[in-house]
Amino acid sequence: MPDPSKNNRQTIRSTKNAPMPQRGVSRPTHKSATDNKKDNDQQEKYEKLKEHHANTLWVYWMLMLLGIWLLLSPVTFSYAQNTVLPAGGRSVWLPLKDRVNFFIWNDIVSGALLIFFSLRALSPRNTFSLWACCLIGIWLSIAPVIFWAPSAFIYMNDTMIGILVMSLSILIPGMPGMVLYMKMGANTPDGWSYNPSSWPQRGIMIATGFLGFVVSRYLAAYQLGYINHITDPFFGAQSEQVLTSSMSRSLPVSDAALGALAYTFEFLMGWMGGPARWRTMPWMVCFFGILVIPLGLVHIFLVISQPITVGAWCTYCLLAAAVMLPMIPLEVDEVIAMGQHIVQARRNGERFWPVFWKGGTPVSKQMDERTEPMHHFHAKPVKVSASSVWGMRAPWTLLSSMFLGIYLMFAPAQFNINIQAPIADLNHLCGALIVVVSVISMAEVIRTSRFANILTGLCLAVLPWLINNPSLTLSIIDTIAGCTVIALAIPRGSIKERYGLWDKYIR
Repeated sequence: MPDPSKNNRQTIRSTKNAPMPQRGVSRPTHKSATDNKKDNDQQEKYEKLKEHHANTLWVYWMLMLLGIWLLLSPVTFSYAQNTVLPAGGRSVWLPLKDRVNFFIWNDIVSGALLIFFSLRALSPRNTFSLWACCLIGIWLSIAPVIFWAPSAFIYMNDTMIGILVMSLSILIPGMPGMVLYMKMGANTPDGWSYNPSSWPQRGIMIATGFLGFVVSRYLAAYQLGYINHITDPFFGAQSEQVLTSSMSRSLPVSDAALGALAYTFEFLMGWMGGPARWRTMPWMVCFFGILVIPLGLVHIFLVISQPITVGAWCTYCLLAAAVMLPMIPLEVDEVIAMGQHIVQARRNGERFWPVFWKGGTPVSKQMDERTEPMHHFHAKPVKVSASSVWGMRAPWTLLSSMFLGIYLMFAPAQFNINIQAPIADLNHLCGALIVVVSVISMAEVIRTSRFANILTGLCLAVLPWLINNPSLTLSIIDTIAGCTVIALAIPRGSIKERYGLWDKYIR
């Protein structure tokens, strides 16, 4: 009789060697680096595009269903019911009736356009249609902020449909048509000891971005009028004072809703592209870096200015800034890797704009074999988590400066000094700046930025004696703290990783 176990073993081997089913595949099939000769064959690339399009066909039907949902929303739900006015009696530039009518027609037109472009996207040649769908998703996320969505339903319906449309059109299937020009190869930058675009490195950015989105959306719900008050566990009614202050009203839109919009783009862009996106999608890494670094710094400094300009604190505003702050040092290494790739491509004779928009030829041949795959998280959570913060170290000098800055921010309250007194403003501003610089300097690639604490420490040591200060003890504390911060900014601290061309700039 035949051995059943032998047949089972043969079946297992044949199944293991067989190609995996293609249903649900959402990324272009990557060819090996040895297939470069075939990369010149446009016909083969188009066949790859058609294969990938067939594997992701469900995406375009889902986009069509979302378009139908959006188109029918105004006739299914009454947009004129449960409408509210912004908090604090704030006036907006369109009356309530006009805002309701705008969103009725906005959803009808956006839904119809989504149906039209998703139908066109059923053909693999119409890659532009997917970009059009993505733009509709972006608009659906922006419109409730610009036009002050008059009800919680309208805000939630449009923003959630917008997120789903952006995810289905770009994030899940990948950038439209990318398989036609994507150059395969190494995913670790030349001379680097790790891959800054690996999924663990981006996973922590996605998680922090989503947390910031949740916090900002809660604050936006109050400013837009969907909830009546903010539950602040530490500062009580001061949060509402901050959210309805003249500083908050300086923008024509809800600043909290604008923050929620920014966090939406941040956590979605974290999903975009593969582990070599620093090379294959420089434009996306550049825009992501702009969203996180300069705009993140603006957000942080607006929060820092609250006790100075408003004379009040907001717990959730501080939490949103605390979420944004570590995102800056976590993202800057990917931006530098992208910049190094463009520099090397230019040295090799490639043109800037084609490289920026379509990626360039790989310089390095090093594949990322160091990073633990994300699907091992359930078995090796510590190892995967550790790889998410490679390139970021916290030497005792920077940690000490950070905690000292936190203490300085709240020191005036310890001595019962009015929050708007000049010495309180000095402590709030200098303490916050010390915290920001210390955390950002934990990124090894920009460790040199710690020297900015020398200037802040100098101001902290000298200015208490030049302004009206009701507490001699606090002046002495500030002077000692300023001198300590200066001393702590001098040592560089250990650098564990390697950064190719950038190593020479780390001081």
